[in-house]
Amino acid sequence: MSALVQDRVASFGEAWTRLTAAPFAHRGLWSPDGAPENSLSAFQHAAERGFGVELDVRLSADGEAMVFHDESLERMTGRAGRVGDHRAADLQSYSLNGGDDAIPTLAEALTVIGAQAMVLIELKTPSGEVGRLEQRVHDVLIDHHGPLAVIGFNAYSHAWFAERHPKVLRGLNSHAFVAGEGRLSREAAQSQRRLEHVSTAKPHFLALGLDMLPSPEAAKLRAKGMPVVGWTLRGQEECAVHAESLDNYIFEGFVP
Repeated sequence: MSALVQDRVASFGEAWTRLTAAPFAHRGLWSPDGAPENSLSAFQHAAERGFGVELDVRLSADGEAMVFHDESLERMTGRAGRVGDHRAADLQSYSLNGGDDAIPTLAEALTVIGAQAMVLIELKTPSGEVGRLEQRVHDVLIDHHGPLAVIGFNAYSHAWFAERHPKVLRGLNSHAFVAGEGRLSREAAQSQRRLEHVSTAKPHFLALGLDMLPSPEAAKLRAKGMPVVGWTLRGQEECAVHAESLDNYIFEGFVP
């Protein structure tokens, strides 16, 4: 065991161990004709099956951490506007896909999951807006006693946690960015594909899209003790293809 890994075990205990123990259900264990994505039901199903849970969080208009992937409400609720335009109490009343589940707060999701499953909390922090979502998420995490980590694409979001709350496990998301995506210049996109933003984010592990694997840069970091979690795998064939490059993975559309 390398000195880096020994330090991670000592610092994060169960969260570090469970990071690579079981695959993570992408937005919970959901299906088109069953529990909706990012719903309490989907999280319960994943935990009951022994999987980890990956979920997304955004801020409501009144500063609550809400579990929801899209910026817009339309796809999952049929309502107009953005998550950030609505108050938490209203969002909690909006049905997901017309069913019994509504948009949950992060606190509600963590209460349902408890210590049953490792949770990856993806911070949907817009560029230039680091701080408010991170602080609210940390406030919620204080009362949670299960294993978890924060993940996300914004390197400055990770740097915020690294500076203020270094005991929270952090995983940097990345994929094969192209020029124009997220208003990135060609140079910035290439830099992120080369994982040059790792120096800013200071993550404990990587969460990489399959479109950038294999990655020589990720392989070097992995050899030094930084785990790589792949996303989003959609079948056993993909699991087999990428097995040598990954320490764990996030899945959707099948049950491993």
